Amino acid sequence: MFPKGLKNGFSRRTFLKSTAATALSAGLPSIALAAGETVKIGFLAPLTGATAAWGAPGLSGCEIWAEKVNAAGGIKIGDDSHHIEFVAYDNEYDPAKARTGATKLIREDGVKFVMMLGGDTWPGVQPVADRTGMLFSTLLPSDLSPDTETLLAPTEVHPIYLVTGVQWLAENKPELKTAVMCAQDDALGLPSVATYLAAFEAAGIEMQDEPLLFDPATTDFAPIVTRLLSTSPDIVCLDTCYSDYVHPICEQLFQQGYQGQIISATADFYDQMIAKTSKEFMEGFIFQFPDFDDPALNADNINFKDANGFYAEYNKRFPGQWGAVSWEYAAIMELWKDAAEKAGSVEPDAVLAAMTEGGKGKHAFGDADWWGEEMFGINNALVGDWPVVVIEDGKAVIKGFKSIPDWYDQHGDLLIKHMSAYDQMWNQRS
Repeated sequence: MFPKGLKNGFSRRTFLKSTAATALSAGLPSIALAAGETVKIGFLAPLTGATAAWGAPGLSGCEIWAEKVNAAGGIKIGDDSHHIEFVAYDNEYDPAKARTGATKLIREDGVKFVMMLGGDTWPGVQPVADRTGMLFSTLLPSDLSPDTETLLAPTEVHPIYLVTGVQWLAENKPELKTAVMCAQDDALGLPSVATYLAAFEAAGIEMQDEPLLFDPATTDFAPIVTRLLSTSPDIVCLDTCYSDYVHPICEQLFQQGYQGQIISATADFYDQMIAKTSKEFMEGFIFQFPDFDDPALNADNINFKDANGFYAEYNKRFPGQWGAVSWEYAAIMELWKDAAEKAGSVEPDAVLAAMTEGGKGKHAFGDADWWGEEMFGINNALVGDWPVVVIEDGKAVIKGFKSIPDWYDQHGDLLIKHMSAYDQMWNQRS
């Protein structure tokens, strides 16, 4: 099921990528760095509001990363070393504000790279990317399309990694046969719904009802949970609900007496959920984002340097704020730094070419492939293994790593079917 362009090297589109990027970059001033000049990186994400948990903790992680890199001399470009500085703009998960922020970061602040959460904000930014040729990253590969060559998903492969949690669940708890699901009706929720549906179908787990889509403005989750539990499911799936939804939903599941399996993309601040429910209730909760003190992250295949030390420093500096994205933006920066040093340049087109050269990359959780043409119309997502995490005795534990490409080779047709049904394929979104 993997595209020929991935198995045999770059497709024609990917081969032409650097040429296209160079042409687009005509909208950017290309000025050689002065000796010792600081390189500015844009951080364009929600720092306030319902989705702040997927923005603000990542900026904190970037600050730790930059301090460590700068203390070691900075980034090496040719014979000179340069410090890194992050310039943040709170887009409040609003497309118009994101577009304003992208323009400011590029034109006024002179950034060389812009990191985003993506999702509903990307359509506001895409015209800026197309006009300027700036290199952007997203945590949501569902933003990708061949319309924009300079958007990468180099760390998080949302929502495709969700299949690994369901695969592990089916292998380890085969007695669980039925499921229900809820999600907010937006650009984060819908592709996740399609992915979970494909994963449940591949695992032979029956959906007892259509996914329950709720308005993102919802604050009372009691009726939603009552409806979810009306069919007595073995599994309740919380999709990619924001932490502001996961917490009250879990409280309601606890209060309404649910004792079955819960699976979710994230479990940010799970200690708070345990405090509001119980350790017993949260036992066995499956999600996809580990604490970085996990011993499994010391293995030779892990490319995130000193994960345990990073986690310790993060919690020392920002206690109680570790979440799904705390490490992700920093991991993207490590890829960007390696590519810039390899290219001998911080210019977007040069970094893009160096980062994707050969169709391979060093993902945080192991070696991976630049993939996605069949799903996203372009091979700009870095895809490999992803961890499955389970809460045991009040602590997140990595239970193993599952291969996303292996799952897709077997079940890619199901993913395409469900993505198409929810109008989430790249050609439908365009």
